[in-house]
Amino acid sequence: MQSAIVFCRFLHFSLVLLMFGACLLRPFLLGAGPLLTRNRTLDWLLRLFALLALASGVAWLMLTSANMTGTWQGALDGETLRLVLGDTFFGQVWRWHLGFNLLLLISLLVHRDTGLLQVVLGGLLLATLAPVGHGAMFDGIAGQLLILNQAIHLLCVATWLGGLMLLSLLLVPPASQDIRAVLGRFSSIGYCLVAGIIVTGLINVRALSGSFWPTPLFSGFAFILLIKVSLVIAMLMLALLNRLISRSGRLGVLRTSVTCEWVLGMGAVAAVSLLGTLAPMLGF
Repeated sequence: MQSAIVFCRFLHFSLVLLMFGACLLRPFLLGAGPLLTRNRTLDWLLRLFALLALASGVAWLMLTSANMTGTWQGALDGETLRLVLGDTFFGQVWRWHLGFNLLLLISLLVHRDTGLLQVVLGGLLLATLAPVGHGAMFDGIAGQLLILNQAIHLLCVATWLGGLMLLSLLLVPPASQDIRAVLGRFSSIGYCLVAGIIVTGLINVRALSGSFWPTPLFSGFAFILLIKVSLVIAMLMLALLNRLISRSGRLGVLRTSVTCEWVLGMGAVAAVSLLGTLAPMLGF
């Protein structure tokens, strides 16, 4: 059951992060005109992501219900589901979360110049992921500040990963001749995103573990965190490499490098999905 919860968290987090990042950066990176075909491909992808996110969000709720009862039958038990939705902090947040997901799916299906609405709904969907992690361990102002910090962290991660997905889409042959300019625009905000991810990540670790790094280093929470940080560092190295490759005009190599960076990012999300189920080893 625990493995199913981790997988469901990974799938749902990934879809929500990618949707928000893509909706936010779409006009900045894709625009219109000659990229109309890629915009249509993105429309199809976003609709699929929204549908899968809604399904995985419902599955997450059902798995939480099953985990409470300790049996798989609990996933379909109406009384337990009502208890989770009505009497738990997770359920109260999740009602809003699923509602925003449904509205975003409808907006994507209608598709009548609703770009701003999709960004807003995607942002609300992303923001309602922040309280369902370790931030719920704290009460009062400390808990609220940690949830805010987590929301900023998710915002930066979503923008980075969504931007990489758009770049991968742009680099599919025939690649745009303006790809160097697009990469320049993405790089211009990339520094801020990386800084935001690092600062908010350090705050999360300090708040949850009571130290700048949890111990013991090679077990449990600390080990998975180490894997996540290693993946992020590898992403940063690839991002620097991508700038050099873009100047050479070797778009095939650049496409491979950007895709690898995106895959590493998905690996980091998988690590986070597992971290959310582990005790952070508070050491105050």
